[in-house]
Amino acid sequence: MSGEWTARRVVIVVALFVLAGFLEIGGCYGFWKSFRAEPNTHKAWAVLGAVSLCAYGSVFLLMPMDDFGRIMAVYGGFFIALSYAWGAVVDGFKLDAGDYIGATVVLVGVLIAMLWPRDRT
Repeated sequence: MSGEWTARRVVIVVALFVLAGFLEIGGCYGFWKSFRAEPNTHKAWAVLGAVSLCAYGSVFLLMPMDDFGRIMAVYGGFFIALSYAWGAVVDGFKLDAGDYIGATVVLVGVLIAMLWPRDRT
């Protein structure tokens, strides 16, 4: 779907990127917990991880954008920032200034790429 960026469309796209990020990171975390952090215990984590990763793959079908390459590139920036957030909140990872600055630069960059006006003629 091409078209102009409206506030509603921006909110939908950002919400879908955030949802995709939490599903992907949560799915990978499920496998991590099952196979690496807690070997041979809690295999339910792996099942939850698999379900989450399948749902993650489906989120992009809801995107009101047509350019798959651009969608995935922009999503990459959201993934980086959300990975830091997940690490800090769920795993107690201590972020430093470089993490905050890097995530901010990435998000600004991908928002420029996403919202840049394009001639669709």
